[in-house]
Amino acid sequence: MGEEGVRAGSGATPLFILSFRQRDELAALAGGAGWQVVAARRAAGVERRFLASGAAVAVIDARGALDDGLAGARMLGGAIEANGGAMLVLVSRGDHDAIGTLYEAGATHFLSSPFGETEFIQALRYAARHAARMAGEWRATGVVEPLGWRLDLAEHSVLLTPAFARLLDIEEQPGRNALLRHIEPAERGSALAALRRLSPARPTTAFAHDVAGIGRVVQHLHYDAVTRRIDALIEPLGSAPEPTAELREALAGARDAGSARRWIGRRLREGGEVPLYAMLVALNRFDMINTAYGRSAGDTLLRGALKRIEDAVRDVLGREALISRLSGSSFLVAARAPRPRIELAAERIAGELTRPFVAGETIAVLGCRIGVARDQAGDEAAVLLRRASEALADARDSDSATVRVAEPSGAEAPIESLAVALHHAIERGEIDILFQPQVSVSSGAIIGVEALARWEHGTLGTIGADTLFAAAARADLEIALSDHIQRITLERAATWRAALRGLRLSLNLTAGDIARPGFADLFLDRVDSSGFPRGRLTLEITESGLIEDLGIAAGLLSALRNAGCRIAIDDFGTGYSSLAYLKALPLDYLKIDKKLAQDITGTARDRIVVRGVIDMARSLGLTVIAEGVETQEQLELLAKEGCQVYQGFLCSEAVPVAALEALMLG
Repeated sequence: MGEEGVRAGSGATPLFILSFRQRDELAALAGGAGWQVVAARRAAGVERRFLASGAAVAVIDARGALDDGLAGARMLGGAIEANGGAMLVLVSRGDHDAIGTLYEAGATHFLSSPFGETEFIQALRYAARHAARMAGEWRATGVVEPLGWRLDLAEHSVLLTPAFARLLDIEEQPGRNALLRHIEPAERGSALAALRRLSPARPTTAFAHDVAGIGRVVQHLHYDAVTRRIDALIEPLGSAPEPTAELREALAGARDAGSARRWIGRRLREGGEVPLYAMLVALNRFDMINTAYGRSAGDTLLRGALKRIEDAVRDVLGREALISRLSGSSFLVAARAPRPRIELAAERIAGELTRPFVAGETIAVLGCRIGVARDQAGDEAAVLLRRASEALADARDSDSATVRVAEPSGAEAPIESLAVALHHAIERGEIDILFQPQVSVSSGAIIGVEALARWEHGTLGTIGADTLFAAAARADLEIALSDHIQRITLERAATWRAALRGLRLSLNLTAGDIARPGFADLFLDRVDSSGFPRGRLTLEITESGLIEDLGIAAGLLSALRNAGCRIAIDDFGTGYSSLAYLKALPLDYLKIDKKLAQDITGTARDRIVVRGVIDMARSLGLTVIAEGVETQEQLELLAKEGCQVYQGFLCSEAVPVAALEALMLG
């Protein structure tokens, strides 16, 4: 049977909903009206999930959660505009003053509470009509075949979309139980339970599982009681199939998205022996600075960033490269060049954007994330930019990776390969722990260590913590990996010999740990069972792990601190630095990121920025730890500014316990 024979005939239209408090209620209303709903409760990864859903309409429920709603609107604004979609924002009556800000973030429609089911469904229809009118060249060239299926309960038949049929290598009409055979036996129970949950009173539900060739997916189910059909829309959690969300016009004088795409399209049609690369550059922390200091300061920063990018690109790639300023704080670079020169340009851009900016009386440290992709046979502009957008999303999801390069089509990305093998690596005990010394600046004595995970891979060699957790995220093993690292670290530290027994132990917590219900009790039980004293334990959390759940993080960290642990904020100066974190969280230590600490030997302005961070931390009673200290000059200047502790290659890299003992006794 050909593709037409296995194509699902579902008329259900995809709809994406982001609601922080009433996700299920809104999903039920929309599902009952015939929409195929993909719903989320957290803003993390929302851009990727919206693009993967295939929806033209996004609903953001900002009622009672205005700040979260505004953040979600900003994350989706570029994708909505670039793909000709619509964004319906639900607001409380008391938040009408924020409508202008939401509109600037990308909202196209609004609905004010209180409202009933009829008003909500009509608002969805108006938004869908707007999206249909606005849909243009981007959607025409970048549309992605959906993954899904339909089960007709009356006819006892299953139909698959062509893309899903190709993925499963199904060419004949499948039976009712055919889909279950493509779900791992351990996960079939959740699929059956989801099907049993469907009813006229509950027409929508979802379940997650692994699919060969995709990885982790969520199946969003919709039951139509009239036709007795179940439609499924399959959402891959690790890909962004729609075109880039970065391409839309924002500032006067910038090359618009259509012009940039046409430039790339011409180069692709012309061909050439040298590959064409597209590079998306997204500034960090710009929205926070723009809000704090005003649009004038923000515009100055954007002009300064564009100038630095232009200088870096011209020096490395020449004047034939395309350089375009896009939505808000995003930029596009495209050029034909060998990969080493593209990578050099990306590194140069990242270095330039890490240096502090001056806008009036404001000194700002931004930094960036960069996604890179190269052309492949048959590419259109939208496809190339989509891959660059996926690489950028991967870089944003990482705690430390600044540049990510998309893998060629058909080649398994290293991170995907690692994800497959990680589960077995945990079971076999291949994940090991090294310890990096933390040194008192005043005495030169080692007073503590940070535990860092390492994986000695059979073919890839040593793999660090950042790559480990990126692989764990793809394999849905973040919690399992974090538990494993915590357990073996505590067990080993509890058996340290006399030379190490006075050291503080710093252990990293992840964003997933913070979000786990009851984690404080679980973790403290783990500490006590190991025998390691709570009073010598410091728990480190990165800024990126605090963004979405600051209130939850504050409560959890307070409980752990009251139990005797100490708390550090890690990588300060690279994530989404905010005074709110320093005021709201029960902190004992502030760890300056290595890039910021190493700026101490730069210009006078570089030193002013580092001095300001140290002075601010010490005025709040926090001990300052500088990471990545590599030279005596850096240490002396940091000491002069008041830094109390350092770690880095100047003392030692991360080492096994035996080498740590030798350092202590040497």
